[in-house]
Amino acid sequence: MILKKGTQVKIISGKDRGKTGEVLEINRKLNKVKIKSIGMIKRHLKPTKENKGGIISKESFIHQSNVKNIDLKKKEKKIASKK
Repeated sequence: MILKKGTQVKIISGKDRGKTGEVLEINRKLNKVKIKSIGMIKRHLKPTKENKGGIISKESFIHQSNVKNIDLKKKEKKIASKK
C-alpha cells in the first residue's frame, strides 16, 4: 500500500473504525502511521519553565494494516478512465 504524508485514509479496524483522517507521520521500520485526530492518548506532563504541564491529548501510532487509502485523486482518475 502506498502511503505518503498528507494522504486521506480510512480506519478499517480498532476503536476508531469508520473514521477518516490525514496521515501526519509514518514509521516505516515498525509499519505504523500517525493520523490526525485518530488514536488519541493522554499524556501527563510535569510543569517546567517553558510548559505549563498537565494532561495533554495527542495522536498515537496505529498499524498500517488497520488503514485503507481513500485518496480522492485516484478515484477521479478511475472515473475518467472508464468514460
